[in-house]
Amino acid sequence: MELRQRKTVLDTVKKLDAFPKIADTYVETTRSGGTISILTFAAMVLLLYTEVTYYMSSFRFRFEPDVEMDAKLPIHVDIVVGMPCAAVGADIMDSTNENVFSFGRLEEENTWWQMTPAQADHFQMAQMTNAFLREHYHNLRDTLFRSGHTSMFAGLPPHRPRPERRPDACRVHGSLVLNKVSGNFHITAGKAIGLPTGQHAHISAFMDGNYNFSHRIVRFQFGDDQGGLIHPLEGDEKLASSEMQMYQYFLEVVPTDVHGLLGTTHTYQYSVKEQSRVINHQKGSHGVPGIYFKYDMSPLKVVVSEDREPLVQFAVRLCAICGGIYVTSGIINSLLGWAVYLVCCRRTPSDRRAAPAPVPAPADRPSGLLTAGQPADAGRVSLVTAGDS
Repeated sequence: MELRQRKTVLDTVKKLDAFPKIADTYVETTRSGGTISILTFAAMVLLLYTEVTYYMSSFRFRFEPDVEMDAKLPIHVDIVVGMPCAAVGADIMDSTNENVFSFGRLEEENTWWQMTPAQADHFQMAQMTNAFLREHYHNLRDTLFRSGHTSMFAGLPPHRPRPERRPDACRVHGSLVLNKVSGNFHITAGKAIGLPTGQHAHISAFMDGNYNFSHRIVRFQFGDDQGGLIHPLEGDEKLASSEMQMYQYFLEVVPTDVHGLLGTTHTYQYSVKEQSRVINHQKGSHGVPGIYFKYDMSPLKVVVSEDREPLVQFAVRLCAICGGIYVTSGIINSLLGWAVYLVCCRRTPSDRRAAPAPVPAPADRPSGLLTAGQPADAGRVSLVTAGDS
């Protein structure tokens, strides 16, 4: 009795099956269907890979007040100036009036202003790349952060072969650790001399001379390397039109925190405005010729974090993608089969009437019937029995 009730329940459940099965005997496979199945599987794999990659590297950008006022500000520079190193000096002065020599020293290396073909190709590529990224950064920032590349290009190749003439330029490069306050990094004529007040002066700044402040910026970066950030001044080149040329760059430095799977990176990015003018005291254009980078700190910082939707919602989206591709491929397969049948297999009624009636083969004709030209005995069938032998 119990077995019969169990069987009745199972039969009832079986009738409620929403996924009826079809025996393999009634399933027909075609080459077109197999081709569509392969394409469907490839499309599923491609879209699933794209969705998973996007899910693992989707970023969100927001602003927050910067409260880390005691932090330090690293700066990395690599600049070529069109004068020998004996005639220029590079130093920094900030709003704290701290001794200029407490930030460290930049290396000065005599070099040549004219680049070798390898250097020219490298610098031109850096110019083009950085100009493109500056213009389209907001469209490419997610891609840049996902790439993980900390630098778009390497350093400038060495000057080889070395010319036989005397060097006519100076390469100023190195790193400094600054206070996180506004300041002024500059390169002017003459070496810096520290004063008892904590300030400094350049011994040649107030003397007339043959100055050439043409410069080429290979690297100018605040903070540590971080993928996704670009540095607008890198790849910039200026050719001075006067001996008393003054270049000014006004930078706003924005602290940036990047939160990733392996931890948080604290770095900086900056925006820049520039101005250039010729010093002429007789016309009221006062100042000291040179190259000045005046920077100020932003009170807000940018926080970059990986933004992921809930896992359940992500799984639902993946199922929707697979189901949509499967249903669409089934519709395409049905339409393709219907089109093949319509073109190749279906015939019009007029074609059926015009078709001649089939003539039965000699083996299909009834025995005993004679046709024209057939002997009379040809229609008889001789039956041999066991008693006739």
